[in-house]
Amino acid sequence: MVTSGALPVVDLAPFFTGDASGMARATEAMHEACRTLGFFRAVNHGVPAELMASALELSASFFALPDEEKAKVRPAEGSQAPLAAGYGLHPAHLVDRYEYVRVCHPRHELNLYFPDEPAGFREAMEECYAKLTELGLLIQDILNDCMGQPPGFLRDFNSDRGLDVMVALRYFPSTEPEEKIGLSEHEDGSCISFVFQDGVGGLEVLKDGQWIPARRSPWRAASSST
Repeated sequence: MVTSGALPVVDLAPFFTGDASGMARATEAMHEACRTLGFFRAVNHGVPAELMASALELSASFFALPDEEKAKVRPAEGSQAPLAAGYGLHPAHLVDRYEYVRVCHPRHELNLYFPDEPAGFREAMEECYAKLTELGLLIQDILNDCMGQPPGFLRDFNSDRGLDVMVALRYFPSTEPEEKIGLSEHEDGSCISFVFQDGVGGLEVLKDGQWIPARRSPWRAASSST
């Protein structure tokens, strides 16, 4: 059940150990969370904690570089890529003020504008991308069962991973006490989104007019499904 002030938790460990009764409980927990809230906290999800920590630390190191260094990995002007990989800066006059590095699927060779510094950034991001893809496919299969669909239905329906993206984001700090910046209320257009955040936090989920904070616990991924 969804409890006030907290996201429901789904323990995915049984899917890695083969515990049939545990898988049934996790499937029911995910079904309930998606039916009532659309978000849940995934634990024991198979993405190494040290990898997630490294990706966040290296992202912070990149965003700390001088602006002229970050600008070197902006996508080329006039790029025809549907979601151009590389560095981007959201326009300063908009409410949503942030900078980002977008990573696309390696098979499309779109990750041309990837920073050389800090060392290991690309490797960590692409490994995270691969691990989160595996996790997404697992959750997709669980959701397939939640929906009562034939085995493999969602995999066949949603088989193209070409437009999957991963983004490292840095939101600019407020300069005024009442200033509200970051990322405004929205709904993702994807089927499944994973979010993991640093110690600053800030992610919230809207339920029946009430904002529920997605409080950070050590390197656990919050996931949403629509």
